[in-house]
Amino acid sequence: MKQDSDLATQRIEFGHRIKRLRTDKGWTLVDLAERTGLAISTISKAERGIIALTYDRLGQLAHGLGVDMSAFFTDAGKGFERGSFAIARKGDFQRQETDNYVYEMLFTETWNKSMLPMMGTLKARELYHFDAFVRHSGQEFLIVLEGAVTVHLDGRDPVELAQGDAVYFDSDIGHLYASNGGEDARILVVCENAAVRPDPAGDNRPKGVIKAGDV
Repeated sequence: MKQDSDLATQRIEFGHRIKRLRTDKGWTLVDLAERTGLAISTISKAERGIIALTYDRLGQLAHGLGVDMSAFFTDAGKGFERGSFAIARKGDFQRQETDNYVYEMLFTETWNKSMLPMMGTLKARELYHFDAFVRHSGQEFLIVLEGAVTVHLDGRDPVELAQGDAVYFDSDIGHLYASNGGEDARILVVCENAAVRPDPAGDNRPKGVIKAGDV
């Protein structure tokens, strides 16, 4: 199927970017693993396009490499500055697919964003398997566009959300999303980019983050 072929191509391109960012620094897989806390096997599989990474692991990679997360999806981007704006037309996204969900990263050519918006599809499953809760610095917002969703928060009772319901929380709390029902659910998620903080001088780049023209 064409969609499967496109996804495979995207994973391979994604993996090549990770490897290039690593090797440009002269780092081995061991070096990057030490700087990110990710397993060597996980990084190796991502570089070879075998697996897609979850959002929190993408964040760990970006932090360890000292780059904007968008650098994994596009080779060049334009830094967001005061007074500027960006438009994403329907279909303008970079897609990543894991066993339990698909997420579509928006505005990947706009770098150094304070917010990281993405559309998501939670796959309908009778049984979900997650290795661990997802957690990352910042705050997070989710609204259900279609279907029903269960939000699992570490140490708290599950939260059931219907179409139009929303949740806002500290994303340092371990969290997971799952479709609640026999059909896929569609969500909009916005995560705070904790690496970017407003700067009165107008330069919101965290130290070491790539800006347009730097690559």
